[in-house]
Amino acid sequence: MAVTIQQIAEKAGVSRGTVDRALNNRGRIDPEVARKVLQIAEEMGYVHKERKKHTAKKKTIRIGVVTQLAKASFMLEINRGIRQAAEELKDWGVEILLRESFSVDEEEQVRAIEELAEEGIQGLALMPLECERVREKINWLIEEKKIPVVTFNSDIVGTRRSCFVGMDNRKSGQTAAGLMGLMTGGSGKILIITGYFSNVVNNARVDGFVEEVKKSYPGLEIAGVQGSFDEAEEVERIITNSMRNISGISGIFVVSGGQAGVKKAFDSLKLENRPYVIVYDQTPRNEKAVRENLVDFLIDQNGFYQGYRPLYILANILLKDMPPEEEFQFTEIKIKTKYNL
Repeated sequence: MAVTIQQIAEKAGVSRGTVDRALNNRGRIDPEVARKVLQIAEEMGYVHKERKKHTAKKKTIRIGVVTQLAKASFMLEINRGIRQAAEELKDWGVEILLRESFSVDEEEQVRAIEELAEEGIQGLALMPLECERVREKINWLIEEKKIPVVTFNSDIVGTRRSCFVGMDNRKSGQTAAGLMGLMTGGSGKILIITGYFSNVVNNARVDGFVEEVKKSYPGLEIAGVQGSFDEAEEVERIITNSMRNISGISGIFVVSGGQAGVKKAFDSLKLENRPYVIVYDQTPRNEKAVRENLVDFLIDQNGFYQGYRPLYILANILLKDMPPEEEFQFTEIKIKTKYNL
């Protein structure tokens, strides 16, 4: 006898609606609850109707994925989410075609989109660069090729993309400013280290931080905003030079990658009292830095969900004619310390 959603719900101790959202990957649901439901469903031998349908049809749907900054630490979790969704969606008859870029090169991203279109993708998940050529290419896919596009991690204005999955980066910058204001007592100088000045994600975090500092902590002074190209050596150089040449730096806010440079700089400077430090992304290296008291807070953007969710949104659009419920699907802004890692 076929396993029912009601049976899974009873064993998992959740509602039928929660089971339905977990099995169909739609709507908001806690990732841990979803994993529990999916595990129980598998143990009970539940076969999803989409798996039955597409096994019978033997038809493959192709979804393209285009990322950037492939070597950056935050991409570890995003790539894990992409891989997990790609593996699960095989049962839906979905094939994932991934194009990774190690930079923020406009020409490279446009070329990747064109190549995937030539390979016959029916949907695209994209970490877009904010530029006119990428904007035009997205609208070309949507309007002329009838290919739905979901953006994730970074967004782009002026397109008809289906939705965005990622952090509210301006709000996360405001959150960081609040933390820094509390730690410093609202006085001192703050050094901001971004990755690329052309990266809209980085810029939104910086803008949110500066905006909240001016509003709520007028005693804090921005000592400078410097670009590191997400390189640890550059982060180290920026911190070392700034600490030696600017007196009174009480806080450092690292907006993007290269966080390993914080430890290197502190080792080189041999400080008696280090500045307060806030970084992004819960990676093994950043967790270690927090535990070793080199970093006070890390802000996690749930990269796994950002990589995982867009592929299911596109699969639902293409296979079920089910558009996303919300245009902006923001991930939770998670604040981590050594006490709650």
